[in-house]
Amino acid sequence: MNAPQPYVLYELADGIATLTLNLPAKLNPIARELQIELRDTLERIRDDRAVRAVILTGAGKAFCVGADLSAMAPGEEGKSLGAQTAEWMQSLSNPLIETLRTLPVPVVAAVNGAAAGAGEGLALAADVTIAARSAYFYLPFLPKLGIVPDLGCTWAIPRRAGKARAMGMALLDERLSAGRAVQWGLIWACADDEQLLEEARAIAQRLARLPAHAVVEAREAFEAAERHTLAEQLHYESERQRELIDRPTFREGVSAFLQKRPPTFPGR
Repeated sequence: MNAPQPYVLYELADGIATLTLNLPAKLNPIARELQIELRDTLERIRDDRAVRAVILTGAGKAFCVGADLSAMAPGEEGKSLGAQTAEWMQSLSNPLIETLRTLPVPVVAAVNGAAAGAGEGLALAADVTIAARSAYFYLPFLPKLGIVPDLGCTWAIPRRAGKARAMGMALLDERLSAGRAVQWGLIWACADDEQLLEEARAIAQRLARLPAHAVVEAREAFEAAERHTLAEQLHYESERQRELIDRPTFREGVSAFLQKRPPTFPGR
């Protein structure tokens, strides 16, 4: 008997783990089984010091089209569908996004097609998001279903593109092209469709050469800035320098600069 097809394909090469959502016939909906397999794979990466960067992409024509509405059934054990969905989100979907945001290595989302609904939240949980030129971002939650954007969309979009654009995306029922997403600052870059994975690998290779703690420090610094006054953030920056300048990575960086060579940083 043939083994069941995995919901998430995994490949590790040269310190870069590539994770591919693998329900292409259904445009990679964020099915419960896919979420479980993705979460387990991310936890494996957290413990694998051979991994220095991650690429997340989708098989087939789409990145991820969000919830599989055709599979949503009435709640179990007398629970309403809303109550059951909220419990699943709180026990599985929300921790999945938090896991992506707290991995000890940089994450590149390579959006190869539609990133719709919760799929957009998944794409924007990455540290660097790039998209194929034919890809688009779409929030059908309120216009089509009367529910709020989830999987971190209401957190990530205003931080990346501003509240005005977040409101427009949430309410106006329009697809946002990859090119416009770059103009808005929602994503880092777009690439020709056939070059997307090559570009994602090139970015991941650059990220893999960073000091092992770089991505965590960057995330924490920018998130601190969201809640700090200028004076508080200036103090935060100086306190991080107090610790980081005494680390071997800083000494290696200075030596490399003086010797006019690229720095070489150890893995985690």
